[in-house]
Amino acid sequence: MKKRAKKKLTPLQTVLVWLAAALLAALYLYWGNTTLQVTHLDASFADLPDGFDGCRIVLLSDLHGATFGKDNKDLFSAVAAESPALIALTGDLIDEETPDSLVYAADVAAQLSAIAPTCYVTGNHEWATGGVRELKSVLEEHGITVLSNEYIRWERGKDAVVIAGIDDPNGFADQKTPETLAAELYADLGDPFWLLLAHRNDKFASQYSLLGADLVLSGHGHGGIIRLPFTDGLLGTQHNFLPSYTAGLYEENGSALLVSRGLGNVGITLRLFNRPDITVLTLHKGT
Repeated sequence: MKKRAKKKLTPLQTVLVWLAAALLAALYLYWGNTTLQVTHLDASFADLPDGFDGCRIVLLSDLHGATFGKDNKDLFSAVAAESPALIALTGDLIDEETPDSLVYAADVAAQLSAIAPTCYVTGNHEWATGGVRELKSVLEEHGITVLSNEYIRWERGKDAVVIAGIDDPNGFADQKTPETLAAELYADLGDPFWLLLAHRNDKFASQYSLLGADLVLSGHGHGGIIRLPFTDGLLGTQHNFLPSYTAGLYEENGSALLVSRGLGNVGITLRLFNRPDITVLTLHKGT
């Protein structure tokens, strides 16, 4: 019995198959770069004050002027749905390519601060715009607490923790160092439970984890751009392969780190298997 020969695709059919595959890939990339993902995490601390047990923090980073829904409605709705006690913005809210950047920043500030108390620190891209002073002023005018190498008390009931924030290393050459800020904090307040907002995830192991903060909140790594199973992201911000500290929770030197995968992109960069990220951390008192 003769075997039937497999029917070959015509040149036109082959082109149509490739076009369909390319269209599906483009649609997936668009979906993967424009739809939000909410990541829920939990962290326990033995010395967490009782009033903060169960407290929820939303971490947002690296918006780069992105919008999700008309006027960022999808972003603000998703954040509000988490009922956060605090929102942390860890830099790169805007960049050099953000149109009407101060208008954009003002709207983000007004909307987020209406949901919950919101603290902000600069990233490297804000400094590249050359307008950091104006940006900080706009954010403060619209309800955000800007932390420029300083700290504040965050009170809940009878308990309090400290929130510190540092400007990105791309800031002023004579700005206060993280080490100086930490020393001042300890001299002023003793040994409180404290959070540190610091844009750069890749400085955690070598520097920020050594400051003594209980929890550091960062972004900057964009989740490693491409995420595959069993990796911590494939590409680092220093153009290095297989970086660490790109998403989620880590611990070094007795300090915990929470890293957001970020929300926006830089230039023509595209995410793969790495959707824009709203990170939600619930604090627990425990071992």
